[in-house]
Amino acid sequence: MEKLRPRTLSGFMELLPAPQMQLERMMEILRETYALYGFTPLDTPAVESAEILLAKGGGETEKQIYRFQKGDSDLALRFDLTVPLAKYVALHAGELAFPFRRYQIGKVYRGERAQRGRFREFYQADIDIIGDGKLDILNEAEIPSIIYTIFRRFGLTRFVIRVNNRKLLNGFYAMLDLSDRSADIMRTVDKLDKIGADKVRTILLEDNGLTEAQADEILQFISITGSNAEVLSRLVTWRGKNELFDLGLEELTAVTKHLSAFGVPEENFAVDLTIARGLDYYTGTVYETTLLDHPEIGSVCSGGRYDNLAEYYTDRQLPGVGISIGLTRLFYVLGEQQMLNPDLPTAPADCLLLPMTEDFSAAVRLATQLRGTGIRTQIYAEQKKFKAKLSYADKLGIPYAVFLGEDEIARGLCSVKDLRTGEQVSLPPAEAIALMQKGVAALQTGSVIRETM
Repeated sequence: MEKLRPRTLSGFMELLPAPQMQLERMMEILRETYALYGFTPLDTPAVESAEILLAKGGGETEKQIYRFQKGDSDLALRFDLTVPLAKYVALHAGELAFPFRRYQIGKVYRGERAQRGRFREFYQADIDIIGDGKLDILNEAEIPSIIYTIFRRFGLTRFVIRVNNRKLLNGFYAMLDLSDRSADIMRTVDKLDKIGADKVRTILLEDNGLTEAQADEILQFISITGSNAEVLSRLVTWRGKNELFDLGLEELTAVTKHLSAFGVPEENFAVDLTIARGLDYYTGTVYETTLLDHPEIGSVCSGGRYDNLAEYYTDRQLPGVGISIGLTRLFYVLGEQQMLNPDLPTAPADCLLLPMTEDFSAAVRLATQLRGTGIRTQIYAEQKKFKAKLSYADKLGIPYAVFLGEDEIARGLCSVKDLRTGEQVSLPPAEAIALMQKGVAALQTGSVIRETM
């Protein structure tokens, strides 16, 4: 029989065990941090009714969605985690306690052209806080403080969370009598980092129909820079000219104040008037996070405030604020930039237990004892040469080998070998456990990401 050539579809990531362990460690950090801030885990179906997923879709979304028929059902794979959240909250609003804080780490699917760093199947890691009718501005400040905590726990220090407010922008465009074109203008301005000020100006003139004076004033406005206090101080000069602008400035000032109280240092967050986020449903604070030494990567975590999460499914007003990390893309580019820590343990076990007798009973009892203390233990029962057994442990990066032969059993001992140093000692099980626990703890102190600068 002719064999099929094994292959993985283009745009789908399939990792070897060591990098998979690195990715799992990043997800573990995300779950621990989200839980630390009082978020509850949520898992929604990967397959939904196409009608549900496309309620506010159309355009590019409809082109990219994986859609199929099963019997009479029109089904689709989820393309993000926000639309399923909207459906979930609308469906269960009567059973949930608000504000509802959820996190979700799951795979999403987009049938776009696979290219470097962009995938058709990828993990997103989202958090959202959903209010019932109202949602205090404090939540909009807490979200970037969570981003800060996550990235520091990943091992990063040189990053900046850029913050802006859509009310501020909409109010400014209203002063220029451009409210009817504000969404298009914001989408154009949002491309500033990618295409530069000259091209943005050309699009504002030619595609958005602005006058040269309007385009120049917008570019001058978004080029305001300095410390957060300096930027806010300059924005005060527009106060009193538009009510929406004043509200946006008030919210942006509050977010900046609260961020400092949350312990986020100013070098890690900045008021940036160029940030608009291209999606129209953002209505208040917006965020983008970039790595200072790798601006070519672009935003690695983004999100913002929206006024009505579930407007396509219910009349109930459900405002929210949230962020999304494209985890698969982030992991890919970190690996490409050689920023993943090669010294972080990726072994599936802490200890490889090698029975040296035909009767495995004592080895099984010892393995059970080791596992009971939290030491991840693998029994190697294959009939291989001793050198091959140690080679197996070395290939997996297992730090300790434990030998249990007739002599050790008779004396109530086990032999522990540190496979990194070659040092070997014979100890009672309790002392062997303490030795390995101390060594494993020391190995786990590194971060999953190492900074290159």
